[in-house]
Amino acid sequence: MIIFTDVDGTLVDYRAQLPLSAKKAVEEARANGHRVYLCTGCSKAELAQRNLPETDGLIGGNGAYVEDDGKVILHQKLTVTEVKSIADWCEKRHLGLYLESNGGMYCNDWMIEQGTEVMTKYAMGKGADQSHAETIANGFVNGFIHVHGEEIYRDDINKMDFILSSYQDYLDAVKDFPNLEVNTWGGKDEQALFGDLSPKGISKKNAIAALLEHLHETPADTIAFGDAKIDISMFNLCGYSVAMGNAGAECKTAADYVTDDVDNDGFYNAFKYLKLI
Repeated sequence: MIIFTDVDGTLVDYRAQLPLSAKKAVEEARANGHRVYLCTGCSKAELAQRNLPETDGLIGGNGAYVEDDGKVILHQKLTVTEVKSIADWCEKRHLGLYLESNGGMYCNDWMIEQGTEVMTKYAMGKGADQSHAETIANGFVNGFIHVHGEEIYRDDINKMDFILSSYQDYLDAVKDFPNLEVNTWGGKDEQALFGDLSPKGISKKNAIAALLEHLHETPADTIAFGDAKIDISMFNLCGYSVAMGNAGAECKTAADYVTDDVDNDGFYNAFKYLKLI
């Protein structure tokens, strides 16, 4: 089988910690001859900061980047013009912004000012207590490369994320950037805390299709694991789909099977249930 797994809330918990059982599941499945690919909104640079198990490749930026065994299969980036337009739009609205590339994570001045508070909300919404949430948030913000002025107009960006001062910011982004993919993500029950923008046509589904074509494989022998609405597109393509117990309601409805929470060995238990290990 070919396994595609989301990262945050699926493979790792919302504190970005990898359960030992999840690590064991990936290692045993690969030892049994199954292929395992990360399929996440995170960039390669962000994933490098995580203590993740070895896999066969990755899909990053919600489908903007595809890699198989170290070989780049697909890489769709925002143009410098698009990056400038988004950065200027956020600056005008005084919105925290960060830019994801394979080589690093960059942010504007407003993210330094606003990021810790919003990421604390995110972490608490996913179950962390106040103290732990603040630690997570500080680590998140401190991981950025802070850029100023025209330094932010980069040509290597896969995806850009911005803080929502209200849901109207997301609605305005949909209207103002019709040629880009616009999504939201956030805390408990997928409360919208952030918006993100990526090249048009980017999705986990399309990225998996490109990888399967490269591998000369079909969706029939694939399994997708996820916890959020953004994962539903890969559920619609893959032969079988698993939602975590902590997943949003729409994600659970779209899945073939619902396992336990990420904090209750849900990833490992699903691998056992599916006889992957």
